[in-house]
Amino acid sequence: MSTVRADAFGTGPLSRAAALIHTLVTVETLLLLTAAPGLAGLFLLAPEPANLPLAALCLLPLGPSATAALYALHQRSGDLTELRPARAFLRGWRLGAGPALKLWAPLLAWLTVIAFTLTHFPATGLPGWWASLLAVTGVGGLLWGAHALVLTALFAFRARDTARLAAYFLVKQPRATLGALSLLILTAAGTALLTEALPALLAGPLLLSLLHAGRPVIEETREHFTA
Repeated sequence: MSTVRADAFGTGPLSRAAALIHTLVTVETLLLLTAAPGLAGLFLLAPEPANLPLAALCLLPLGPSATAALYALHQRSGDLTELRPARAFLRGWRLGAGPALKLWAPLLAWLTVIAFTLTHFPATGLPGWWASLLAVTGVGGLLWGAHALVLTALFAFRARDTARLAAYFLVKQPRATLGALSLLILTAAGTALLTEALPALLAGPLLLSLLHAGRPVIEETREHFTA
């Protein structure tokens, strides 16, 4: 008669799939709860250029929440008996909220300036190619922010060191940068074609994909920039 080892429970393919789904649902729920005040305000704002500064304020809680979610997803276990996604999220939020805000707030301010300038571009009197340059700068800022959030979630660097590493990896790890760009394009396209709530509804899978795309960044940081 065949026997089943006790330590094999919770480690099969179905169990790993169930563990992943449970982790994604828990992490996404906690992300939305911790960012809810800002997200609620964001959905109430009219889509007008004058509201861009208010939209940036509403997005402030999202940085720490995304950092905590990345931390929890990185700590996830495929074993049903070892699931602690809520505890990992809260620990990630406690450790990463302050460092994340130090980078997230300036990034939002910079993106707000770019967006406000582009929406009022005819009034600036600048040549047309400046609009393209500003758009490229904005996309670059978002990609820098993606690397910075991953680094903040998983490593305890000073804010200025994280900022420098995120800029360094934009060029040094093109595969990770292109992966983040692909996610940005897919999210923007889905939001435009389907619903503005799409990023919130798929926050868990998107952040997990960002972690996978950022593996080269994580591995090089561990190998060369940590003791």
